[in-house]
Amino acid sequence: MTKPSFGWVITPAAKNAEDVGNLHQDNQRFIEKLSGKFDMIWVEDHFQWNDRPVVECWTTLVFLASRYPEFKFGPLVLGQSYRNPALTAKMFATLYWLTEGRMVAGIGAGWKEDEYLSYGWPYPAAKTRIGELEDAVQIIRSMWSESPANFKGKYFQIKDAYCEPIPHPHPPLLIAGGGEQYTLRVVAKYGDWMNVGFCNSETYAQKLEALRRHCADVGRDYDEIKKTYFAFTSISEDKIEPPGKNGPYLLMGTAQEVTKEFKQFMDLGVEHFMIRFVDFPATQGLDLFLDKVMPELS
Repeated sequence: MTKPSFGWVITPAAKNAEDVGNLHQDNQRFIEKLSGKFDMIWVEDHFQWNDRPVVECWTTLVFLASRYPEFKFGPLVLGQSYRNPALTAKMFATLYWLTEGRMVAGIGAGWKEDEYLSYGWPYPAAKTRIGELEDAVQIIRSMWSESPANFKGKYFQIKDAYCEPIPHPHPPLLIAGGGEQYTLRVVAKYGDWMNVGFCNSETYAQKLEALRRHCADVGRDYDEIKKTYFAFTSISEDKIEPPGKNGPYLLMGTAQEVTKEFKQFMDLGVEHFMIRFVDFPATQGLDLFLDKVMPELS
């Protein structure tokens, strides 16, 4: 069983326009309670959830990284379609340099069709988006290791692209997604960290087996890839059903029940958990996790 580290995923969207004034303060209140206990803060990369007020990922990351130097930070994860890959490489390198290494570079193929179309990006088929992701991560790695960097792929290319100062060592590159045929092959070839979330431990184990097969195919050491899991979590000692129970998979129940489920993921090799407490902005779930769950996991 691994000894995991923990990151909190901020809540990026207010429930409605009336609540937007409290969103920033509530997130900061959670961050301050986690200081000295969690290692990382993560921010999602989305632009709209219908008409709910939503903060933009990169702007929020830069603000929080400056305000809270005790944490590492990362996007969970940047949608590769939303920014030119070379620009993404430069943004990662700059924040990594400014924070003296307090950053994990998270990226994925993108999936949220409505915001692609609303913001004017093409939304190609999943296989194309994953192909674009593979080009993008090769560009990112090239720009972090060569000066100038050159790359010509199927979807993107760069020529004599400088990314100075080159990050040494480079940020950990987290590639998110559980597609067993294509996405996890990209992880096997280029990822330092992998991320899958919103599934039970049995499904997660299947994803790891697919990753293991791809690693064998491409000659990669499976054990050198850090395994992570994004958990929506609901902890309550009075058996209250949480809002959104019928949405993404929840690690849900009493502190003892939730502890047991977290340990199932740890038995599979999970080294880092990204957690969102679904009762936010209430702190009951957070407090129970810190008091009763986390000591059993650490």
